[in-house]
This record gives sequence, structure tokens and C-alpha cells, in this order.
Amino acid sequence: MALLLIDTDIASFIFKGSDYADPYLPILNGQELALSFMTVAELFQWAILRQWGDRRLSQLEQYLSNYLVVPVDQPLCREWARVRSDRQSGGRPISPQDAWIAATALRYSLPLVTHNTKDFLGIGGLQLIMPRP
Repeated sequence: MALLLIDTDIASFIFKGSDYADPYLPILNGQELALSFMTVAELFQWAILRQWGDRRLSQLEQYLSNYLVVPVDQPLCREWARVRSDRQSGGRPISPQDAWIAATALRYSLPLVTHNTKDFLGIGGLQLIMPRP
């Protein structure tokens, strides 16, 4: 059983019961799953922007309890800075949120399961997992 880092898009697909989650479920089944602290923050922002009530927020909290949440620390901050700097220097800027997720995967040598591979392509050492076409 491997520990996999789940990108925000995948976590959202699963939570919403979206058909987009279906190709990823066989990859995730039987694995230990982790989320970056940034993914948790993004999901809560999404909920707050949509003015969810307490019941729905509670459902999100319950859903998130199924994952190991990777917190931020100083080495992770350094990795984030490296990812952002490398991408900016290479003319391919990356959003702060995606940089945190990539840095989390790199810091802990975790494969990243994502639907948005274009956001992460070209980051040295980052292993991306996606379903086969």
C-alpha cells in the first residue's frame, strides 16, 4: 500500500460524487491517501464562497477526516520557494496553490494524483499519476 498525494481537483471530484472521479477510483482504491494543507484550504474556500451552511461544512470536515493532511513546515516552505522560482525562471509560472501541492509531493517523495497534469508538467522529480486513456 502506497501513500498518494491527492490534488484538489481529485478530492473535489470524489466529494461531489462527480463522474470525473470514476477513472481515478481504481488508482486510489486500497492506497493510503494524503492531502496538502493547501488542498484543505482550497476546499474550505470553495465551500465558503458558495455560502454553505453548517451541515454541508460538517460533511466536508467529515470527508476530509478520511485523509492524512500534510501540514506546512520550514523545509516545505523552502521546497515551495524552489518550485515557484524554478517555474518562474523557466517562463512557466505556477500558481501559489499548485506550487504548495507540488512542493508537498516533492518534500515527502509522494506521487501526485491529479487531473490537471498541465499545471505540474516539467517540475523536476515530481511523479504524476493519472488514469490510462
